[in-house]
Amino acid sequence: MALRGTMDFMKTEAGGAAALGVGALAALVLANSPYAHLYFGLLDAPFSIRIGAYAETLSLRDWVQDGLMGVFFFVLGLEVKQEVLKGELSSPRKLALPVGAAIGGLIVPALVYLAFNLRGGGAPHGWPVGAASDIAFALGALALAGRNLPEALRLFLLTLALAGAVAAVVLIGALFTGPVHPWALVGAALTLAALIGLSEWKEAPFLFRVIGFFTLGAFTLKSGVNTALAAVAAALTVPIGPRRPDQDGVLKHFMESVHPYVAFAILPLFGFTVAGLRLADLPLAALASPITLGAAAGLFLGKPAGVMGVSWLMVRTGLARRPTGAGWLELWGVALLCGVGFSMSLYIGALAFPDAMGLQRGELTLGVLVGSLASGLAGMAVLAVAARRREAARAARD
Repeated sequence: MALRGTMDFMKTEAGGAAALGVGALAALVLANSPYAHLYFGLLDAPFSIRIGAYAETLSLRDWVQDGLMGVFFFVLGLEVKQEVLKGELSSPRKLALPVGAAIGGLIVPALVYLAFNLRGGGAPHGWPVGAASDIAFALGALALAGRNLPEALRLFLLTLALAGAVAAVVLIGALFTGPVHPWALVGAALTLAALIGLSEWKEAPFLFRVIGFFTLGAFTLKSGVNTALAAVAAALTVPIGPRRPDQDGVLKHFMESVHPYVAFAILPLFGFTVAGLRLADLPLAALASPITLGAAAGLFLGKPAGVMGVSWLMVRTGLARRPTGAGWLELWGVALLCGVGFSMSLYIGALAFPDAMGLQRGELTLGVLVGSLASGLAGMAVLAVAARRREAARAARD
């Protein structure tokens, strides 16, 4: 019975968020312990992959960021396709509010960040760090604090987070593409074309698709284009229908097969590689640096302000309706949870500030951790109050 309860917990958003949190906490502890040199040495250790004429050597940190995180964006692409074709994103009426809120949650944090960083000593190019929310942490916090709240709130948060993630992938492709290597780009394009052709063959063995995914990733690593774009593009080639009438859809199969590895291995490992902030290396002034304040305020203040402001405006003008059964207090709690940027913000931050040991990267990491933690705690507190009020109202009616 105890084992069954543990397995059920591991399948929830809260379980995935807990695993990610453990990875990040372990990184913080090791980075500030007597074993810090071993931790950073491991992250910087070179690892080579050779398959025939193909060879690539990257540090462990870069393999996780540029390689394994591609699997995360692949699953993200699968979720987006699923929602667009058969889920919440398939209904324009239901789509209006979360997409509008996601746009507000993109613009306002960027403006807040720039307000701190357009002056001397700032780093304006870091403005995209608040573009997207950490889906695992945000949904995990909602699952913990909002057990008795309407299911429509979870769907609203999921749709909003997915819309924000799509915007973040577009920004990543537009802003963080390095020098392009044409031959590798041609190889990636041909592989993607093959995957598109393969999508018409629903009975194709899964091995064919897997080989195609890895080949696309290998070419993309060499091309200079960010692997997040290739991963999402690959996901969009996966057919949603079943291989045979008696089977689940191909897309659903890949989601169910890969998602546990993303939630309980890849994301925690990513947190372990990027959250290792050595506090002793940060001067006291870093607490009030434009980068730190801009990242923290953008997530904790800008994100909920943008999400809530646009949501209120759209509802008041009749352009959209609130999620079924949800009040403004619940929506405010969800808006606060959107400020949990963590993995997405740290991923974009690593692209904007590539020097892993640089002062600016440390300031950004500090700002993201502070802003995400404050947003998560505040959002859970507001949702807990909303849940208690709902229970009290139900008890009074009974």
